[in-house]
Amino acid sequence: MPTPTPDPRPLTGEPLALDLLNTRWMREGSLQDLLTGTDGLAVWLAANGLEGRFTADPATLRHLLRARDALKAAVDGAIADGAATEGVDAVLEHGRIRPTLTAEGPGERAEFADGAWGPAWLAARNYLELLAAAPDRIRRCAHEACVLHFFDTSRNGTRRWCSMAGCGNRAKASRHYARTKDA
Repeated sequence: MPTPTPDPRPLTGEPLALDLLNTRWMREGSLQDLLTGTDGLAVWLAANGLEGRFTADPATLRHLLRARDALKAAVDGAIADGAATEGVDAVLEHGRIRPTLTAEGPGERAEFADGAWGPAWLAARNYLELLAAAPDRIRRCAHEACVLHFFDTSRNGTRRWCSMAGCGNRAKASRHYARTKDA
């Protein structure tokens, strides 16, 4: 069995929709992109426990990139005329939730006419769940050079940074430098 490729992204473990957005990140002033090919797609699928359900193929990658663009427009509010919601809706048209009855009771199962749409659809569906739960907790990192997103799970809802050790520390160091320079 081949050794899985490690996930190079600085922020992982966010809800699926935001984790998809975080397949782009900054490193030393340069934009990185995990989804430049099917190898990166395989890493992303594995990181989200989807590698057994979906294949890392060109069609899945193409659909996932379409979903990432639609989610980015919706999350960042870049398109105020409804095109952002239309983009997410266009992805959601490729799947549905089927109610089921299981031994544990009522359940649901996602169904897709074309399985290549599965990961994209699941990410778009997750975005709807985040909006229903707490839309004000979907955030972009406050550091001006960072492009990462997170779901704020802090008790008081005041998290500003994707990572306190990374962007938060850089901001604190920058403020400290500015204070000591002026003194």
